[in-house]
Amino acid sequence: MLIQWLQLKDLYNTYDLSATFNYTRYPLAMRLHQASDFALRVLMFVATNETDLSKIDDISKRYNISRAHLMKIVNKLARAGLLQTLRGRNGGLRLNLPPEEIRIGDVVRAIEEDFALVECMRQSQNKCIITPACHLTGIIAEALAQFMSVLDRYTLADITQNRIELQNILFARVVAREKSTE
Repeated sequence: MLIQWLQLKDLYNTYDLSATFNYTRYPLAMRLHQASDFALRVLMFVATNETDLSKIDDISKRYNISRAHLMKIVNKLARAGLLQTLRGRNGGLRLNLPPEEIRIGDVVRAIEEDFALVECMRQSQNKCIITPACHLTGIIAEALAQFMSVLDRYTLADITQNRIELQNILFARVVAREKSTE
C-alpha cells in the first residue's frame, strides 16, 4: 500500500487525483516540519533579494513569521554552511553558496531533527516486540531514501527560477506596508 502511495504521489502533483485518491484514507506519511518550510522560504527570500544583504526583520514581516523563530532557523542554516550571517548595524544575511549548489535535501537535513518515521527507527526508544522479525523498517527506510532523493535532485536555483515573480510578491508587499505606516 505504501509503495502504491509513493507512485501515486508523483501523479497527484501532475494531475488532480483528489477524486480518485482519498487523502483521508491514505494520508501523506512523509511530512516536513514547519521549520523546514520556513528555512526554504528564508533561502528563497535571500536568493531573490537583489540588495546585498537580507534582514531577519524584513523576512519576518514579509512572511509574517516570528522573528525569534526565524533566528533559530537562520542559526541552523548558518551552522550548516548555507547562509552567511553578518552582525552589526549594516549586517544581514546572504547565501554562503551559489543557489545552484544548495540542494533542497541538504536544507531539509540541516533543519529536520528526526527522520524516524516509525518507532523501530529510533533504536534507543524502540519497544516494539516484533522488530527482530519485522520488515516494515526497511520499507519505510527505502521510502524515506526515495523522498530525500527527490529533494536532492532540486536546488535553490530550481525553486527561484521565477525570480521576478517572487521579487514582485516578496518585495512589493513590504513597500506597500512601509508606505501605509508613514
